[in-house]
Amino acid sequence: MQYYSLGKQSPNVDFKTAAITGQAPDKGLYFPTTIPQFTFEQIERFKTLDKASLAFEVMKPYVGGTIDDASLQQICAETIHFDFPLVPITETISSLELFHGPTLAFKDVGARFMSRCLGYFSKKAAAENGSAANTKPSTVLVATSGDTGGAVANGFLGVDGVQVIILYPKGKVSPIQELQLTTCGQNITALEVEGSFDDCQAIVKDAFMDAALNAAYNLTSANSINVARWLPQQLYYFFAWQQWVANNGDAIPMNIVVPSGNFGNICAGMMAKASGLPLGHFVAACNANNVVTRYLQTEKYEIHKAVATVSNAMDVGNPSNFVRILEIMQNNFEQLKNSLSSYSYDDIVTESTIERIYKANHYTLDPHGAVAFLAAEEFGKQFGKPAIILETAHPVKFPEVVERAIGETIAIPTSVQFLLDKEKVAIPMGASFGSFKNWMLSIAAEQ
Repeated sequence: MQYYSLGKQSPNVDFKTAAITGQAPDKGLYFPTTIPQFTFEQIERFKTLDKASLAFEVMKPYVGGTIDDASLQQICAETIHFDFPLVPITETISSLELFHGPTLAFKDVGARFMSRCLGYFSKKAAAENGSAANTKPSTVLVATSGDTGGAVANGFLGVDGVQVIILYPKGKVSPIQELQLTTCGQNITALEVEGSFDDCQAIVKDAFMDAALNAAYNLTSANSINVARWLPQQLYYFFAWQQWVANNGDAIPMNIVVPSGNFGNICAGMMAKASGLPLGHFVAACNANNVVTRYLQTEKYEIHKAVATVSNAMDVGNPSNFVRILEIMQNNFEQLKNSLSSYSYDDIVTESTIERIYKANHYTLDPHGAVAFLAAEEFGKQFGKPAIILETAHPVKFPEVVERAIGETIAIPTSVQFLLDKEKVAIPMGASFGSFKNWMLSIAAEQ
């Protein structure tokens, strides 16, 4: 398996190179030269295959021999070592709960897979060079609008040969999210940026193109622009489909509503469908940051500055991964519209939906899941079809919004209670690439 740049100005690379470098030299995102195609017999077997074996079979073609089978099996088993339950909310809408991992967010899957891949490549390089001391560590740069930072911090914590620098927008992540990414220590450093997520993401993208930083560091990204973070997100679509077929059979298609910000998650699902998984229609549920919603209505792609909302992980004004969706759809607008719909909602209706569903259905949505639920309702009214929503984070990560809506205190899961006794450690940073570059070069000079 080779990967090409969507910028079309860089040479093709293998999975290892794409994972280590993150982004192509021409600033394009990497995309597989061929989308693996599963046979009818494989799809039938997938219905009852255990999660670890299924994950291995899905990811093996993308890795393309850069990781030996035994190691890849271990990586996959560790990546998905928690539950992905499909829980009914109403008669026609179910929730795929993706918050049962260590940081209570869907991004645990991609972060765990990527961290273990980079750890494998680092150990292999050290062995080939004869000593880890002769190998410059990988430095992972990641911008986060909320959950990515915590998932990456947890996934990479203590991984030999890898340093992690997380940039997050000051005042725009929830208290639990901030503690998850600022209290790790060891090989994890958090930068509190005076700006938006788009500012953080722009800094990361500029860093990859900067000659001085690339001379001083082996840079890579853990955002969903990195194929090792993006592609394994396909896995829970397979797990959801297993449960859907067991409950509904093959005749009823599983339509999927995804709360969408940077569009990596929904893009991974569309990749799974393109590889042969028999999924239904996709719906991108957006908040006020609705560039794709407007594009599907007008065929005009107009970038706007990100607006702060209660569903903060979706506060993205220029979604990086949408270009990959266009590639899957062969840049055919009509084909795209037949495969993808999108609706957007404001904070008022988002919060009222959390309250309504809690009272009527005894289910607690987080702000992102609430946006997805609204879109699933609208999709159902428009087309008369059932759907699942992706609940991408535990409601406890958004206590101010959820508790205000439901009128009750959310119990903090045991798995994150230890964070409450820790103190945030973050380095203040201006929202300019110059500030970040100067800081990075000063750190390199001290090492």
